[in-house]
Amino acid sequence: MCGIVGYIGNKKAAPILLEGLSALEYRGYDSAGIAVLENNKIITKKDKGRVSNLASIVTPCNLKGSIGIAHTRWATHGIPSMENSHPHLDNSSSFGVVHNGIIENYNDIKLFLIENGYNFLSQTDTEVIPNLIHYHFKNTVSNYQDKFLASVKSAVSELKGSYAIEVISPLFPDKIIVVRKDSPLVIGIANGENYIASDIPAILPYTKNFYFLDDNEFAVISKNTVKFYDNNLLEHKKETKLINWDASSAGKNGYDDYMLKEIYEQPDVIAETIKTRFSMPNNNYFDNLDFSKEYLESLNNIYIVACGTAMHAGLVGKNVIENLCRIPVEVDIASEFRYRNPIVNDKTLCIYISQSGETADTIAALKLAKSKGAKTLAISNVFGSSITREADYTIYTHAGPEIAVASTKAYSAQVILITIFAMYLAEVLGTISSEDISKLKLEITELPKKLETILNDTTQIKKFAKIVCTEKDMFFLGRNIDYCTALEGSLKLKEISYIHSEAYASGELKHGPIALIENGITVIGIITNPELVEKSLSNIQEVITRGAKTLVITNQSLPNNNIDNIIKIPETHPLLAPILSIIPLQLLSYYIAKSKELDVDKPRNLAKSVTVE
Repeated sequence: MCGIVGYIGNKKAAPILLEGLSALEYRGYDSAGIAVLENNKIITKKDKGRVSNLASIVTPCNLKGSIGIAHTRWATHGIPSMENSHPHLDNSSSFGVVHNGIIENYNDIKLFLIENGYNFLSQTDTEVIPNLIHYHFKNTVSNYQDKFLASVKSAVSELKGSYAIEVISPLFPDKIIVVRKDSPLVIGIANGENYIASDIPAILPYTKNFYFLDDNEFAVISKNTVKFYDNNLLEHKKETKLINWDASSAGKNGYDDYMLKEIYEQPDVIAETIKTRFSMPNNNYFDNLDFSKEYLESLNNIYIVACGTAMHAGLVGKNVIENLCRIPVEVDIASEFRYRNPIVNDKTLCIYISQSGETADTIAALKLAKSKGAKTLAISNVFGSSITREADYTIYTHAGPEIAVASTKAYSAQVILITIFAMYLAEVLGTISSEDISKLKLEITELPKKLETILNDTTQIKKFAKIVCTEKDMFFLGRNIDYCTALEGSLKLKEISYIHSEAYASGELKHGPIALIENGITVIGIITNPELVEKSLSNIQEVITRGAKTLVITNQSLPNNNIDNIIKIPETHPLLAPILSIIPLQLLSYYIAKSKELDVDKPRNLAKSVTVE
């Protein structure tokens, strides 16, 4: 959840570090800091609050050092404060550290270090790391040729938990050492300089060539070289990966906010995802998958495991796979999956969805399924991310960098990709006719233009947003696949507007929630399935009778029936409707948040990539 940046080269490190931290603000944070090697000392500057606060402190200092590390902190141990901000130094200022993750046994290590004469200035778990490195440097690694690396390795061997760590030292002024376990870290390679970050966008303006660190892997980085070592400090080679993201795609491109830009990018994202799949030879869709008919017929069930928005994409996927393939699908919350002893074996296919590919709960759930013999498939937006390296198979969404914390275009890409995946399975199994596949494929290719139609006229949505922006509670209703959209629409509203909202399957209304419907409350309905129009309208009528304000998103011809607002979207196949019906709800949440003058890109308490449990 925190952000990490590092630089070593010939340029001034401080401006690069600040720019990198600014690019990582979407990850969520409450303080920031940098450390630069200069005049044989570690100079640290840090403060609570935004990166702009830090920049106002750093810029006047005109730091000239060309080696540095930086960090945005999302508080876990200790309140947001200057003292608790990273980087942290050991007592002798010989080692400077930034750390993303949680050290679960820090109390035991802290007591040991206090007994050995070390003092602590913060309440963080991280401060034990530089002091533990110093302890090993002084006491246990005298026989090693590279005492710096050996000291870091000895310290890390005692840590329990998750971490991505950068270390600098004035004793070794020409290198940075990094290591990771269950927390992302990438190294960008350029000519005579190297960059480090917890996420690609932070250093994308400087390079497109990246190393992706594996768990328990160390890297010793100088300005001209990067050397990799395993957990036994045996050196090994590693290949770079080319990331063809356009650096400008991580900017706002004239939009007021990243979220609005990313909402409007969805026609292009869907078009790109379709193109990459439908252009495969022999209509294979996925050239890296080899699921045979015999294997698919042997499956007892499919699990889709994810968190938050990705889980809602999984719920849509459940509907599509079960409809097209007739295989039972269960959708599970990643943070619950491994704690309920799931029934998983070699007759199970487990699909894991994560935009960042670094979601800690999802990765842990994937490892559990593999240990039980299941085949695993990752759906991710980030090449080389942790989940893609752990899974047996990976398919990518090609959404490009998504910077706003509240996911929009990544969600749409996940939904369309899992829909195409379901078509692939159905064709292998022969559960759907070639004629029906052709019709569905044609409907899919028309989605980008239909998305543009919705985005071209947002007047009605903006007007409704102004009417309801001061409300405290809202309800979302939908039947069948529209319930999935209701869940995602409700989550978007909570995430960026801070309005409490709940989503219910429409038929459940009379089983309790209707007790909360009173005069003036807002209820938003989604109606896209022609077979369920009458039943869905009956539920809307129930809330109107009790005085609710109503907004209905639909592609059907509806009688007015005293509905206050009806937003029409283009017709499409019922299984594809969530890709269109979510757009007005994304926009509604956005314009409500803007009416409340909230920071839509960086909502409070949230992070883009949740890398701790």
